Amino acid sequence: MKELEILGDNRFETFTKTRVGSRAVIVCGKNILLTHEKRSDLWMIPGGGLEDGETPEACAVRETEEETGLIVRPLGQFLRMNEYYEEYRYISHYFACEAIGKGRVQLTEAEAARGLRPEWLPLDEAVAIFSRHADYSAENEEKRGIYLREYLALTAYIETAAV
Repeated sequence: MKELEILGDNRFETFTKTRVGSRAVIVCGKNILLTHEKRSDLWMIPGGGLEDGETPEACAVRETEEETGLIVRPLGQFLRMNEYYEEYRYISHYFACEAIGKGRVQLTEAEAARGLRPEWLPLDEAVAIFSRHADYSAENEEKRGIYLREYLALTAYIETAAV
């Protein structure tokens, strides 16, 4: 398993808060499932934060169903990423997953308000979207950071899976 660190320009000397989450990379043929926030045109790999007592693997399964309606089976973790921004350390666990069934989308109010939808894209198109992370550095630091994270994750996935 690969481990990466991202040190944000706005990081503090020490972090005082930690957020742990998991993401599921689901590839079918040459397509990948992403979530797309229609209002902000923000793309992400499905996933979110761990709940109390939850394992990273279980989090990836739960979050994927909530956001996309797909039930997945993790095939293995291929990446752990630590990101440091302001007083936060974000730990993200990335799992290669396969879809094994259909469940029920259960968006939070905030996700529904942002127009979150699952969308299949060609993997190379997803990599191209995330590769433009630097384009957002002047206008939207959060989007820049998310796209950098997802770009590095997809690059690691491709290296591991030899897609």
